[in-house]
Amino acid sequence: MSVMQAMTPEPAMRPDADWWRGAVIYQVYPRSFQDSNGDGIGDLLGIVQRLPYIASLGVDAVWISPFFTSPMKDFGYDVANYRDVDPMFGTLADFDAVVETAHALGLKVMIDLVLSHTSDQHPWFKESRQDRENPKQNWYVWADPKPDGTPPNNWLSIFGGSAWHWDARRCQYYLHNFLASQPDLNFHEPAVQEALLDVARFWLERGVNGFRLDTINFYFADKQLRDNPPLPEDRRNATIAPQVNPYNYQEHIYSKNQPENLDFLRKLRAVMDPWNAAAVGEVGDAQRGLEILGEYTRGDDLMQMCYAFELLSGTRPTAARIAEVFATVDRVAADGWACWAYSNHDVMRHVSRWGLNPAASRAFATLLMCLRGSACIYQGEELGLPEAEIGYDDIQDPYGREFWPEFKGRDGCRTPMVWTDSNLNGGFSTAARTWLPVPGAHLGLSVARAETDPASLLHHYRRAISFRHAHRSLALGAQTGMHAQGDVLVFQRSCGGGDCAGNSAGETMFCAFNLSDEPAQVRLPPGNWLQVGQELNGAHAGADGIAKLGPWQPCLALKTG
Repeated sequence: MSVMQAMTPEPAMRPDADWWRGAVIYQVYPRSFQDSNGDGIGDLLGIVQRLPYIASLGVDAVWISPFFTSPMKDFGYDVANYRDVDPMFGTLADFDAVVETAHALGLKVMIDLVLSHTSDQHPWFKESRQDRENPKQNWYVWADPKPDGTPPNNWLSIFGGSAWHWDARRCQYYLHNFLASQPDLNFHEPAVQEALLDVARFWLERGVNGFRLDTINFYFADKQLRDNPPLPEDRRNATIAPQVNPYNYQEHIYSKNQPENLDFLRKLRAVMDPWNAAAVGEVGDAQRGLEILGEYTRGDDLMQMCYAFELLSGTRPTAARIAEVFATVDRVAADGWACWAYSNHDVMRHVSRWGLNPAASRAFATLLMCLRGSACIYQGEELGLPEAEIGYDDIQDPYGREFWPEFKGRDGCRTPMVWTDSNLNGGFSTAARTWLPVPGAHLGLSVARAETDPASLLHHYRRAISFRHAHRSLALGAQTGMHAQGDVLVFQRSCGGGDCAGNSAGETMFCAFNLSDEPAQVRLPPGNWLQVGQELNGAHAGADGIAKLGPWQPCLALKTG
């Protein structure tokens, strides 16, 4: 062994149909990204203002959380008009400016589509609830009460209590898997499916490159409305509020994950394909998430990507746990494609959730860029923002208000982005009061301060993303041999000439990560290896092929023979 040192056109099939494979996607929560008009709430023109920053990270796409017309009971995830922008975020012309600017900067644009339910203020629901004879009477999941007047079955809402709400006009219950003001659409009705496919067409025609599909496995409910069975206590492993929310006491085999969903996803894929658009689906299932990911992304006629919640877990993943997750992926989703994330708008920020020090934050950032799949980065993750402490009087999230104080909701990860260390809202807004307060503890981690520090986490994310793009095996290649050697996670990424565009000779990358506070060592496999990744604090292997890893240090090497 030797070791060496070292604007959118009309739909047409374009050569970048697989742009999503191995892509790095940056999630923007528009309420909290940049306020352009001083009302204390982020907006679309604010996103336009900050798109050059996003592009400077080297990411491939931006995912924008909902900005549609909404009463904002669940902050945009309750849609009242799928084809317009809520005035607090701007106008359709402002959205067009987002798309045009992003494309000029080389960024794809993905938007959050919430198809499983609408707001109760949506015209569809207003018509549906009028009576049992109107043209949209079957567009939502309506059901008669049991003889004693109670709900038709035992299904529970994620936000607490029964998933059924009584409507006095129809004298029926309607289904709501989330808030009572978020009635579930009836996907068994063909007209509903076609209306939603038209929504996708509308945004594709405006230039979007894809969708993040909220709660993708919730679209269909069991036609017979059968009761869900109880979930044994030892299997209650939900990411959000696992102990205090009774939703986690059921195995949701009838209220979601229905087989009919696959046919609808094929229809959606057929709508997207002429535009080379891609989708990433959110699989909301703590027990079968990876299995469903495999089902929904298998082949070339379903969704391109899905993400489950294994790396959004409350416990910091060990080398053994990550190896276990990917062993499961190999078993149930080998033909599919995952999109991995550590943080998003629904979970505590991972710096706080996992108790990471700066070295650990860097190691996990590098690891994310080396894993097989695509990757999502949540705004502020690249700054190392911790979870914000929000007092009860400032809580906006209905989830937090329901389960306070045992679960404080999701506002702590949704506070405004900090652009400067100014006490005036960190450069987010000129308003006297912002929709959520800007934490004083975040000001010292602002973009402006991080830009001036070559050793900042921000610059490390840029280097890690650049490293991924420089080595096609990391974006596109197979992943083999993943295992844990104590606290060290070891695996290889490789692709042949046909898989690695621009590299006809192919490429094999050895990856080892010390995921602990203690030193460790690892031996490189037989062969000749070129040491890479020094800009990511990569460890060197000696002539004997043994790399001595410091705490939270990777070892990365390319095979040369």
